[in-house]
Amino acid sequence: MDDQGQSRARFRKQAVRLRQLRKVYDGQGGPLTALDNFSCDIADGEFAIILGPSGCGKSTVVRIIAGLEPPTSGTVLVNGAPVTEAGKACGMVFQSYTSFPWLTVLENIAFGLRYTAGGGRRERHERAREFARMVGLADFENAYIKQLSGGMKQRVAIASALATDPGILLMDEPFGALDSQTRMAMQEQLLSITEGSDKTVIFVTHDIEEALLLGDRIYVCTARPAGILAELDVPFPYPRTPALRAQKKFGDMKYEIFHLLRDQAYAQMLEAAGERRR
Repeated sequence: MDDQGQSRARFRKQAVRLRQLRKVYDGQGGPLTALDNFSCDIADGEFAIILGPSGCGKSTVVRIIAGLEPPTSGTVLVNGAPVTEAGKACGMVFQSYTSFPWLTVLENIAFGLRYTAGGGRRERHERAREFARMVGLADFENAYIKQLSGGMKQRVAIASALATDPGILLMDEPFGALDSQTRMAMQEQLLSITEGSDKTVIFVTHDIEEALLLGDRIYVCTARPAGILAELDVPFPYPRTPALRAQKKFGDMKYEIFHLLRDQAYAQMLEAAGERRR
């Protein structure tokens, strides 16, 4: 997408601006290009979805935005400033469970506040309690992580990220390891948390229904190396519920995106087969 693209970020304050991102890793068989000419604008307060086939390079995008790794080339601006290292502007929720197993729910949520918030231990724990309640864990604040289900562990991760009050929340397939029922419940909970917020959310997924249920705008990626194949506005008003899946427009958009991604998934499988032969 160039500056003449249709992104709403052209007309609102930009939270994230990516231009011609390229990322090349040193692979066993030689250089591996994860991103190539990846460009998009994400507006302040937008719930943006990065959607693409598994392994296309989506996670690399959010890791670069977070400052966890540098691009090989290209421009990354967060709130107008170049990203050179991990900072306070972004909170990150990973697909794998990242909480500390030797700490309680409350201690995990409060952990990051030692570096981002003022006040003493009591103030940090009061704030942690507030976010434990927000994600439905008030009755489990003294439980250890090993005592929780997968969905509860991800709630801890979300609460931990939100408690530090980042302007931008990066979520890298956070519900990918959950069963379908828990995943739907977590989607509803995330909607309830973010609908009343002015935070920018950048959410990585390969699930089309999840993208349509959660997002304001969907950035559809090509097969690896990832670039932007299409940008789609999601027209459904808030509040959104699982019943949205039954609407004809929802089904039509799912069908449209499926066909966009099907060709990309095939291309990626053929590329992987070629790499194995080499």
